[in-house]
Amino acid sequence: MSHSTPSGGALAADTHRALALPLPELAPRWTLGLRTGDTASAERARQDRRLPTTLVTTPESLSLLLTRADARDRLGTVHTVIVDEWHEQVGNKRGVQVQLALARLARWNPRLVVWGLSATLGNLEGAMAMLLGPKRHRPAPRLVRGRIDKALVIDTLLPADPGRFSWGGHLGAQMREPVAAEIERSGPTLVFTNVRSQAEAWYQMLLQSRPEWAGQIALHHGSLDKGVREWVEAGLKAGSLRAVVATSSLDLGVDFLPVERVLQIGSAKGVARLLQRAGRSGHQPGRPSRITLVPTHTLELIEAVAARRAVAAGQVEPRHAPAKPLDVLVQHLVTVALGGGFFADELFDEVRSSWSYRELTRDEFQWALDFVVHGGRSLGAYPEFHRVVEQDGRFTVVDRAIAMRHRLQVGTIVGESSMLVKWWSQAASGGASLGQVEESFIARLNKGDHFVFGGRVLEYVRTQDMVAYVRKATGRRGIVPSWAGGKMPLSSELAEATLAVLAGVQTVDWAGDSVDPELRSARPMLDAQARLSHLPTPTTLLVEQFRSREGHHLFVYPFAGRHVHLGLASLLGWRLARHRPNTFSIGINDYGFELLAAEPIDLATLVDGSAFDGGPALLVDVLASLNSSELALRRFREIARVSGLVFTGYPGAPKSTRQVQASSGLFYEVFRKHDPDNRLLGQADAEVLAQELDLVHLAASLTRLRALRLDAVQLRAPSPVALALMVERFREQLSTEKLADRLARIVADAQSVLDETESADAKRMGATPAGRRRRRRPTPRATPEPKPGDLK
Repeated sequence: MSHSTPSGGALAADTHRALALPLPELAPRWTLGLRTGDTASAERARQDRRLPTTLVTTPESLSLLLTRADARDRLGTVHTVIVDEWHEQVGNKRGVQVQLALARLARWNPRLVVWGLSATLGNLEGAMAMLLGPKRHRPAPRLVRGRIDKALVIDTLLPADPGRFSWGGHLGAQMREPVAAEIERSGPTLVFTNVRSQAEAWYQMLLQSRPEWAGQIALHHGSLDKGVREWVEAGLKAGSLRAVVATSSLDLGVDFLPVERVLQIGSAKGVARLLQRAGRSGHQPGRPSRITLVPTHTLELIEAVAARRAVAAGQVEPRHAPAKPLDVLVQHLVTVALGGGFFADELFDEVRSSWSYRELTRDEFQWALDFVVHGGRSLGAYPEFHRVVEQDGRFTVVDRAIAMRHRLQVGTIVGESSMLVKWWSQAASGGASLGQVEESFIARLNKGDHFVFGGRVLEYVRTQDMVAYVRKATGRRGIVPSWAGGKMPLSSELAEATLAVLAGVQTVDWAGDSVDPELRSARPMLDAQARLSHLPTPTTLLVEQFRSREGHHLFVYPFAGRHVHLGLASLLGWRLARHRPNTFSIGINDYGFELLAAEPIDLATLVDGSAFDGGPALLVDVLASLNSSELALRRFREIARVSGLVFTGYPGAPKSTRQVQASSGLFYEVFRKHDPDNRLLGQADAEVLAQELDLVHLAASLTRLRALRLDAVQLRAPSPVALALMVERFREQLSTEKLADRLARIVADAQSVLDETESADAKRMGATPAGRRRRRRPTPRATPEPKPGDLK
C-alpha cells in the first residue's frame, strides 16, 4: 500500500483525479481512494473495511488513521509515502505532524520509502533532511532535480500616473481598468491577491468595470463554501471562466491547463511565492509561464525589478522546520495512545527520529507524558485532563469521551473561530451555506449592515447558533470582511534585492534603452525622494526627522519586513525613552518604521549605535518593550487548542470565540500563578519571539544596522517613503474620508517644498523647473514580453 499526502483538500482531490485516469492501464489491479475532511461517510466506512492500494490523504486525515486501535495492522504494510508540496508544510506545525506520522510508519516498516515533492525552495538539501529525519542507519537520500527548461516571463502592468507620492493601496483603483483590459486580451487568467479581503474587493472592482462578465469571472478563497470552490476549480479546468480572483487557496500545484496568464495584485512578498504563482500558468511542457505584477503603490515597481533580478539569480527563500513544538508532541502522544498504545522508551526513540524533535531531551518528553497522564502540576484534580492511562507499562486511552474529543480536533491548523453564512430565506430548512466569516467580524455588525462576501453584497439579518443569516442587499456597497493572518512580511531575500535596486538608481543612465520600464515609471517618486531626502542604500541607514502638529516624527528604513520592524520600533522606542522620558506611537511597513513622539527625539543613541545593541540584553529589552504577556496569551490560545487543553465543540454545536478565548485565558492565568514552569507557557513565549517578532532576523538586522553608516536627514516635508509610513498609522485612527483630506493637505505641502527646491535648482542651472514642465501622461501598459526562453 502507498500513501500520497498533499498539503490541502483541493490538491488532494486534484491528485486523486490525476491518478485515476492512467491507473486502469498502468495498474489495473490497484484500487484508489481519497480521504480528507470532505470525504463522505459512506466512502470512509468502505475504506475502514478495507483500505485501497493507494490512498490520497492529508496530514490531518493520516493522523486520524493513526488513532485507530488497529492502526498498526492496517498501516504497518505501507511501503511508500509521497509527500507533495513539501515546501508548503516544512516550515509549520503541519509539517511537524507529517514528520511524526512518518516516524510512526517507519517504526512499523523500517523499509518505508519516502518521496518528497517540492518546488521553490532555497534549501532543498535541508528540506530533504527535515522530511526524512536524522536517521543514522539508512541509505543516503537522493535529491532528484528536474532538467526541463521552462520559459518564465515576469513583467509589470505600469500605472498611467504613479505620481510622486504613494502609499499602500494608492494605485489600486487606478489599476482597475488596465487589469480588466489585460484580462480581456488574454486567455483564462488567474488574478492572485495576498489576502481574502483584497480578493473580495478586486472581484467587485472587475464586475464594476465589466458588468457583462457576471458568470464569466469567479472568486476563490478558503472561506467560501466547498461547493463554490469546486465549481470554480471545475470551470478553470474546463476553460469556461475568463478569470478567477484567488488567494493562496490556488497557490498549490493544482493543474489548470487552460490558464494562460497570472496577474499578481501587489507585491508577492517573496521570490518563492512569486515562482509558485507564476507556475499556475502555462502548466504544460513547452508552454511559457507568465506572471504580470500589478503594483498597488509606487515602491512595488521597485520590488518588481528586484523580484525579476532575484529570480534570475536563483535567490529563493529557504524554509526551516519548527524546533520541538510541545503542543504537537502532546497531541501526538494522545494520538498514538489511541492507536494501540505505546511504551514510553520506544516512543521517545521514535519521536527523536524526526527532524524537529532530534534534540528532544528525556526531561521534555517526560513532561509531555506527565501532562497527558495527569494534567501536569496544576490540573491533576480534573479527570478530563487525565487523557492517557498506564497499564502494565503501556500508555493508552480508555475514556470514550476523551477519545471522541481528541479525534474531533486532531490537527494543527488554528484560525479564529468562524461562523457559517446562510440565507435567511432558507433558515427554516437549515439554509444553504455561502461559506464562513470570522466571528469577530460578524460581532461588529448591526442588523441591516451591508457587507461583501463571495462576490455578493449581503445584508446582515441576525446571528443564531453560530450562524450568520443574511439576505441579498439592495445597495451596491458594503464592508469587506477582514480575516486573521492578514499581512505577509517582505522576505529578507526580496528586501535585500530591493535595496540593491535602489542603490543602482543613482547611476542609471535615464537616456539609455536598458533602463527597466518599472524604474522609468517610478522615476517621479524616486526624484522626489532624492530631492526631499535621500534614497536608501545597502551601505547606509536612512533616518528622517520631521516636526508636525502631531509631534516629532522619526522614520527609520532597515528594509527588514513587517515582523522585524515591529520589534525594532518597539525596542528603539523603549531604549530611547529609557535615556530620556518620552511617549511614542508606532507605524510600520515592509520598508521601515515610524516613531511619533511628544518630545524631541535625541539621535545620540542611534549615532553611537547603542540603540541597535544586539547583545545579551536583547531578549530582555524586547520583552520589556512590548506587551509581551498579551502577545504570549494570543499564541497560547493556539497552543491550548493544538495540545487539547481547549475543546472547540462538537459538530453542529461549536463553541464561540469568546468561550474558547475565555477557556484559554483561564488556563494561561492558572499556569502563570500555579505552574510557572509549565513548558507550554515557555513555548508561547518562544513562539512570540520566533514568529511574531522573528527574533533571529531581528538580531541579524541589529548586527547589520550597527555596521551601516547613519544617513540622518531633517525633512521640511514628508518624503514619499515617510508618507507611506504615516498612512499606515493614519489608517488605524481615521475614516476613509478624513484620511483622504489629511493626505491631500500633506501632499500639497510636500509638493510646494518640491517646487521650491526645483525652482532653486533651475535658477542655478538656468533651466525650466522639472516640476513645471508639461508631461505627457503615459497610457497603461505592460512591460515588453520577453521571447520564450528569455528571462527579463
